[in-house]
Amino acid sequence: MNLSQLDYQWFQTINHFAQRFPALNPLMAFCAVNLDYLFYLGVIIYWFIRTPENRRMVINSLLSAAAALGTNGIIGSIYHRDRPFLAHHVIQLVEHDASASFPSNHAAAAFAVAASIWLWRRKDGWVWFLLAAIIGFSRIWSGIHYPSDIVGGASFGVLIAVVIGKRMRWQGLKLLSEFLIRIYESIENKVWKPKQLTKDTTG
Repeated sequence: MNLSQLDYQWFQTINHFAQRFPALNPLMAFCAVNLDYLFYLGVIIYWFIRTPENRRMVINSLLSAAAALGTNGIIGSIYHRDRPFLAHHVIQLVEHDASASFPSNHAAAAFAVAASIWLWRRKDGWVWFLLAAIIGFSRIWSGIHYPSDIVGGASFGVLIAVVIGKRMRWQGLKLLSEFLIRIYESIENKVWKPKQLTKDTTG
């Protein structure tokens, strides 16, 4: 059995869980489409817990996710793999366009953010890795990705996050991140700093 056949076999096994455990289908469909919004919310919360470490971590996360999605776009334009529902009879829980299936954008972005957080906060990072894995698994369950799409996207996301995370300690990127943080914080201070009351001298 070659890798392509093994990939499809694993896809069938996971996708047919939708038939075996239909009560879980609404949850899986929700996770496949909406769970990534929790990553956006998490990044925002970390940013507004205003510590230098958190803000560097968020920049690491955003740069990594952007680079992972950019890499996916290049790969998808060179090698177009049809999604499972175009090539096979599948149990499809959510609608999706016929864009390239490999690698998964959702997995790449989620794992890039999870790995970035893990580099700065080990305990938090494992929680985000679990959430990223749920996203990937739910998208196979829902019939819109093969397992290798998820593994590929996750691998690119983690690798890019680690490389950027290591480079965050490189002087050039460190200075850039601190410069961006200072610009934001100067704007933030102007917006949120309470205006001093003017003294009434009219009596």
